[in-house]
Amino acid sequence: MDLPILTTTTEPTMRTRQLTTPLENPRMPVQAKLAAAWTSVMFLYIYVDYFALYKPGVVDDILAGVVWEFDISQTLLTAFLTLIAIPTLMVTLSMTLPAGVNRATNLVVASLYIPVSAFNAVGESWTYFYGLGVALEVILLALILRYAWTWPRTAPSATMATSPDGEAVRAQQHV
Repeated sequence: MDLPILTTTTEPTMRTRQLTTPLENPRMPVQAKLAAAWTSVMFLYIYVDYFALYKPGVVDDILAGVVWEFDISQTLLTAFLTLIAIPTLMVTLSMTLPAGVNRATNLVVASLYIPVSAFNAVGESWTYFYGLGVALEVILLALILRYAWTWPRTAPSATMATSPDGEAVRAQQHV
């Protein structure tokens, strides 16, 4: 246990006493870590697309009805909305789904989003810009995979025993 340290500072017209103790670092729930990481992925995804509008010719292409090589259509915009809606929903799902479903959902969705993020840089001439955006997204997605993969397990109850192969088996209770 760390004991508080009392320090006294003297200033010309004022004498104050400050209590200096180490800051508490409370354990953060896995759900909060996942939601925060998905929020960051979402912001990066949106801002990379937003800042890409500053590339010469992009707005002209949009005004001409083209994004990349695709004609702007309801189908294309629905696909774009779906791509950003998934990480958006993962923020809420990470905070509300039961642990087992939450873990599996995060593992699957983050695994699928790594190639989606990488695809965004394919064929782009601005490699520093898109490379940094993709790298940061992939780092966050890897962090999501790590948080979900290493999700803490609850300790077995007093009535649970462990078999020699490490599996939990119910201990017989004698009454």
